[in-house]
Amino acid sequence: RGKIDNTLFLMKREQELLIIQVYVDDIIFGATSEHLCDEFATLMGNEFEMSMMEELNFFLGLQIKQTPSSTSICQEKYTKELLKKFHIVDSKHIDTPMGTNSKMGAVEAGPLVNQTMYRGIIGSLLYLTASRSDIVFSVGMCARLQACPRESLLKAAKRILRYLKKTWDLVMFYPAGD
Repeated sequence: RGKIDNTLFLMKREQELLIIQVYVDDIIFGATSEHLCDEFATLMGNEFEMSMMEELNFFLGLQIKQTPSSTSICQEKYTKELLKKFHIVDSKHIDTPMGTNSKMGAVEAGPLVNQTMYRGIIGSLLYLTASRSDIVFSVGMCARLQACPRESLLKAAKRILRYLKKTWDLVMFYPAGD
């Protein structure tokens, strides 16, 4: 069991490695050998009622594409749904997730905005950072000031959404062996 993430399990046997990730009632696993995967699947099948879905394509909103030479991860579908949910589809796109002269401080200007709506946007954006390192900083800046969201913070959060409108199809790419 992992020390930092207790839903992640690693098993090493000589030169082989089995990695298991558990999320509620979903389990994904992979190994450095087919034999180890089959052994784990048999062990789990003997203990629990389960269905094997074969190669991983979609997990918790992440779209995964595996080829012999690479693995890519994206959240294109989730991003498109997010843009629809927050009515950004018809908005003009923007080139950067945060303005170069943004000065977000502990006290923001402008009237208060609906806290539930603002937190919904921030929560959705935080989930998206699983595959979008390009927005981590700007989302983090908006997330740290959720207690009393002001109009200026909502504007900053919507800017991130408008940036996503232009970059909805970005992918994390891992060459084989990395």
